[in-house]
Amino acid sequence: MSRPLSGAERLARLRLARSDTVGPVTFRELLQHFPNAVEALEALPSLAARGGRKSALRIPSRADAEREIAATEALGARLIVYGEPDFPLRLAAVDPPPPVISVLGAPHLAERKAVAIVGSRNASAAGTKLAATIARDLGQAGFTIVSGLARGIDAAAHRASLDTGTIGVLAGGLDIVYPEENRALQTQIAERGALISEMPPGTRPQARHFPRRNRLISGLSLAVVVVEAAMRSGSLITARFALEQGRDVFAVPGSPLDPRARGSNSLIKDGAALVENAEDVIAALQQTPMRPFTEPDATHYGRASGTPFEPDAAMRQRILSALGPTPTAVDDIVRQTGASIPAIRMVLLELDLAGRLHRDPGDRVSLLPEE
Repeated sequence: MSRPLSGAERLARLRLARSDTVGPVTFRELLQHFPNAVEALEALPSLAARGGRKSALRIPSRADAEREIAATEALGARLIVYGEPDFPLRLAAVDPPPPVISVLGAPHLAERKAVAIVGSRNASAAGTKLAATIARDLGQAGFTIVSGLARGIDAAAHRASLDTGTIGVLAGGLDIVYPEENRALQTQIAERGALISEMPPGTRPQARHFPRRNRLISGLSLAVVVVEAAMRSGSLITARFALEQGRDVFAVPGSPLDPRARGSNSLIKDGAALVENAEDVIAALQQTPMRPFTEPDATHYGRASGTPFEPDAAMRQRILSALGPTPTAVDDIVRQTGASIPAIRMVLLELDLAGRLHRDPGDRVSLLPEE
């Protein structure tokens, strides 16, 4: 069980999370390479410089972090950093977990069994009605309903589960409404359910924020139900994250003549369970043994002790030579270079902080050109 963080460590983790080029993977790597976030924060500039960064790394000041906490609390919300005891367990078990979240409303909803319902923004009347029925019935069976507060399927699922418990995951800050048509619904969820975001207050959603939101939707849930999803849609991204996180994926079938159903039908062809109602979802979940959610093992990241591993110049060069514009699996880098996992992780961390590394699914990485 996590123990309370000191004030200095909590602020340092927030500053790490808001620093340039520090995403969830880099944040987790830093916490595995250093004894605490305070030391990791101090090492950021030198790590980025070793990775080839030419410009100064923007690191929020202590005052910046304190202002974000104050702005979050002014909304009536709580900012929770990874490692605090009240960080939602299912999100902590995601590999890597989100570094920081803000919660407005009832935080206990994130600890109940939950199912995400996502789908088309341009939903049909039948799809909207079905999503609402599944959400209502799952809610009455004791499930929290999670979705992304988009128009269409998301909004229908939220409205139907206001009385039983719903979580809206936002791509922007907790104080930003998007889309505007859901302003009243977002207010209702804040009052009767919970809103969760990774972004600071005042952040307006941009395209790059939505995949992170989708990752939280699946991470908070035991399963994802997809209703009316087009090909190349955000709902399919959520389904992909769910599979990567070991969650169940269900899909409601639709007419092959309706482009809004091609994505969900494709999921079924690829092995997602076909469901038509809440009873199907509940029955499928009962057949799957409920595995305990635990935080990822630190040894997965190559840390053997509290002392950061420092590869020598020759080893660094071997690792760099194995990287290129084509995504390469870390295991392949190990075989090609003979370097240890800790050495490779450290070099990748430096390149990431320098903005020279692109991380792809499947623990694959590629090298970006220097600026």
